[in-house]
Amino acid sequence: MSHADPVRDYLRQSGASHSVIVNGLRGLVENWERVVREIEKGYRLTFDDYLNDMDGRQLLENAMGLAPEEIRAAYRERVVAADRAAELVLVPASRCIWGQIVADDEGWRPEKNWWYFRLPKSPGPQLAEDLKSW
Repeated sequence: MSHADPVRDYLRQSGASHSVIVNGLRGLVENWERVVREIEKGYRLTFDDYLNDMDGRQLLENAMGLAPEEIRAAYRERVVAADRAAELVLVPASRCIWGQIVADDEGWRPEKNWWYFRLPKSPGPQLAEDLKSW
């Protein structure tokens, strides 16, 4: 690839894995859609996995902001649809899932970075157990 790709450059600088970098914005969108399907079915992974999945949504947000408009436009409807589906199966958390200090440091707010302030309505057994000590 001879032309600059601001999304892949950003992912590289963020320390994303090789597969995430290679798949770029398309991969971030597909991953978010997959995560939303997992939440819809009853999230069966751990709280650490959930944190990673929500970090993936933040990566997607940042990448969308860097992508050229024509690329952004190609994925916007899919992201909006996945977000709407997620909002139906998530409930407000009592605080940022990473904690208030991290939220303040990162500038995350429930209105803009809502994925960091919500939890699955139907956590699987492992996540439900992990949330007891959260």
